Amino acid sequence: MGRIVVTGGAGFIGSHLADRLLADGHEVIALDNLSTGHSRNIAHLLGERRFRFIHYDVTEYIYVDGPVDAIFHLASLPSPVDYLQKPIPTLKVGALGTHKTLGLARAKRATFLLASTSEVYGDPRVHPQPESYWGNVNPVGPRGVYDESKRFAEAMTMAYHRYHGVDTRIFRIFNTYGPRMRPDDGRVVTNFIAQALRGAPLTVYDDGLRTRSFCYVSDLVEGIVRLWRARCSDPVNLGNPQEMTILAFANLIKSLSGTSSPIEFLVPTDERTKDDPTTRRPDISRARELLQWEPQVPLEDGLRATIDYFRARLREEAA
Repeated sequence: MGRIVVTGGAGFIGSHLADRLLADGHEVIALDNLSTGHSRNIAHLLGERRFRFIHYDVTEYIYVDGPVDAIFHLASLPSPVDYLQKPIPTLKVGALGTHKTLGLARAKRATFLLASTSEVYGDPRVHPQPESYWGNVNPVGPRGVYDESKRFAEAMTMAYHRYHGVDTRIFRIFNTYGPRMRPDDGRVVTNFIAQALRGAPLTVYDDGLRTRSFCYVSDLVEGIVRLWRARCSDPVNLGNPQEMTILAFANLIKSLSGTSSPIEFLVPTDERTKDDPTTRRPDISRARELLQWEPQVPLEDGLRATIDYFRARLREEAA
């Protein structure tokens, strides 16, 4: 079994990945500065002898004693609330954090897996988005700090692969949801569920006809693990190709949560929605062929589990 480093290991996706790697028999070292992750996400792992948590900022020099077989670099500030409030840390973790973790991978002769994002495609002019599409990104807009941090991270990863021979993988994450998301992270899933459970209006921007596709976290983690075992240095999309409008998604949340909250249409007035993609849907042909992977969890089932988690979280906060 392997000895694995997971940066962002106390985050939403990172903690689920740590669960899976431990279940598969590996040893996991989770690094996180808890700027967006939370100790509650890994509290159930702290008594596990094969798990170690280190409170650490990966933009600094990284030292890990002993051998390392793989590094999963998930440390990031991926939500609009985070990267609009902390633009420079967002750029630093994408640039310096990727550089430091790649240096560790090179020193340890470990496989390096970069968590990239569908945001590298920007507001796409190709639909659905294949990995060969170079994107339509505004580098100087408010979202550019996140988009360009990931585009730079991909370039740095490929440079270490080509010039230093590091064994690398790049997975581009499309909208992923599930338990352990933060209720206040500003994403459409968390916004709608929190609003519905609080009895507040579900706020939809413009006419609600922008589209997204939603992948449950266990499906994403399965794709990441399969990519680790594959031999592919080119980027691979991981997401659910089932596309729907934001308005339809809001109505689905209303139905599953049982809320009587109305839907309220808003005109965007802040930078959170500037350059917001009008469409988002992955072409997962490469993942299907290379990994024999595609999402398995129906949207309604995944949302029910997520709503149950949020209901418990909001109850705790109110107590």
